Amino acid sequence: MDNLIYLIAAALGLGSLGLLAFLWALKSGQFDDLEGAANRILFDEDDEENNKDP
Repeated sequence: MDNLIYLIAAALGLGSLGLLAFLWALKSGQFDDLEGAANRILFDEDDEENNKDP
């Protein structure tokens, strides 16, 4: 029975740690540009470097 108390406390601690990490990521702007990374794969960086004027 004592082990159950430790497991509940550990689960609540890890859950609150995950919630704090999510809130920090939300506040620091990690989810601001959701389409940028998806669109960035479509552009070839080598073509942009070759098209620059020397």
